[in-house]
Amino acid sequence: MKVFPEDLLYSCEHIWVKVEGDLATIGVTDYGQERLGEILSVEFSEIDSYLERDETFGSLESTKAVVDLITPVSGTIVSINEIISDDVSIINNDPHDTGWLIVIAMDDLQQLDDLLDAAGYLDFVTQEEEIE
Repeated sequence: MKVFPEDLLYSCEHIWVKVEGDLATIGVTDYGQERLGEILSVEFSEIDSYLERDETFGSLESTKAVVDLITPVSGTIVSINEIISDDVSIINNDPHDTGWLIVIAMDDLQQLDDLLDAAGYLDFVTQEEEIE
């Protein structure tokens, strides 16, 4: 059975969000990275870039595909995880902790209401697997 950290919120694009005040740390879920396979490279928008919700903030290239990274909240990028630029395997090995991607200063906290909690995300991925 899959388990997802309870302190995170999730999008249907397999992105997790950890909220601390008006800051949202964003990464790829364990389920998402598992489906992609080995991550080969990552690209991000620049610090101080403003992103609208559902806008692309970068991409991941893996052994299976190149996928766009979609932000689940609007705001300005205030930090990028530079460590994974040098070692992208961190995303595969520790996606919910040291494998975070960016931090956004959110400008609309109500957008968080549209994200899934851990139980909701588990239901979503279970349904997704049944369709395949």
